[in-house]
Amino acid sequence: MNIRKGTIDDLPQVYALIKELAEYENAPDEVTNTLEAMQRDGFGDNPIYHFFVAEGAEGVVGIALYYTAYSTWKGKMLFLEDLVVTERLRRSGIGRQLFNAVAKEAKDTGVKRMKWQVLDWNEPAIAFYKKIGAGLDDEWINCNLTEAQLQNYSS
Repeated sequence: MNIRKGTIDDLPQVYALIKELAEYENAPDEVTNTLEAMQRDGFGDNPIYHFFVAEGAEGVVGIALYYTAYSTWKGKMLFLEDLVVTERLRRSGIGRQLFNAVAKEAKDTGVKRMKWQVLDWNEPAIAFYKKIGAGLDDEWINCNLTEAQLQNYSS
C-alpha cells in the first residue's frame, strides 16, 4: 500500500469514499459537497484542505482529509476531518498508515494540537484511537449550524 499526498486527479475516488462513509454512518443524503467544490476548495487559489491517500493496485482505497485550524489557547492546530478506508479493507492497517501520515504532517508543520471527532457508536474507531493513546474527551459538546440554520440566523 502506498500512502501519499492526494492530488486533484484523486478526487473522483476520494469523493466515492466520502459517499461510502456516509452510507456507513447511515447518512447517505447528508453529503451535499460536490466534486467541483472539492476541486475549488482543495486546489484553487486558496486551498483550505489537504489529504493523504492509500493507493493499491485497484486505486485509492483510503483517505485522510485534514485542514489547519487555530486555537486561541494553543495556536495552530491540525484538524483531521475524515479518515476513511473502504469497507472490505478495514482492519488491515491502512487506517493506521493514513493516521501516521497525518500525525507526521502535524509534527512537521509544528502544530500545537491535532484534533478529530469520532461517532459515539463507532466502536472499532474508538478502540483504535484508545489503542494509540489518544484522549477521548467527553467534556466538550459539538455544536453546529446547518446551511439552512445559517440562512435563517438573524443577528
